[in-house]
Amino acid sequence: MKGLLIKDLKLMKNMRNTLIIIAIVALGMSFYTSDMSFIVVYLAVISTSFTSSTINYDEFENGNAFLFSLPVSRRDYAVEKHLFSLLMCGGGWLAGSVLTVCGGVFRDGLDPAESVMAALVLLPVAIGLSSFMIPVHLKYSGEKGRIVMIILMGGVFLIVVSGAKIAEKLGIDFRELGERMPVMSDGMGLAAALGISLALLLVSCKVSIRIMEHKEF
Repeated sequence: MKGLLIKDLKLMKNMRNTLIIIAIVALGMSFYTSDMSFIVVYLAVISTSFTSSTINYDEFENGNAFLFSLPVSRRDYAVEKHLFSLLMCGGGWLAGSVLTVCGGVFRDGLDPAESVMAALVLLPVAIGLSSFMIPVHLKYSGEKGRIVMIILMGGVFLIVVSGAKIAEKLGIDFRELGERMPVMSDGMGLAAALGISLALLLVSCKVSIRIMEHKEF
């Protein structure tokens, strides 16, 4: 697994020009946007998407057939992709959080404490997105994987919007329901959200292992 991780990190080294451009864009946004949390989302999501790029590189010209002729198991491959995605997601989130906090310090009207809280709230979201993305790209490679991902994201959006419309017609007020629920501290809420996102990551890893074990090259 260590060798697979080194391979993917070296692939990132070959993409350093792209990484530099992404960093410059994020830095530029920090001077002009008032919603600094967007930078955290931007960097975390972009960093996570590099995992799918490494999967595409591995599959290029039937590269997986050669890769699995080496002492590498399919289980190790799936676990390494999740570990690499977690590292990339964490790195992007950390970079975005630093920019957000710096923006709160050096720009008037932005509270650094609120910036930190927004960054912490977005970490489970980024991990959840990573958990959702990897099995899809392992199951459906290349352009087909991107199309399936877009369809699934569109489906989730339609479900959320439809649910909100149905709740509105039924007279259900989610804000009122939320106020009636037991009060949970910010720290407990963040810990619960992070725990759920890590549980989703473990489930995603198990699904990815099963996909790899049944995949033909």
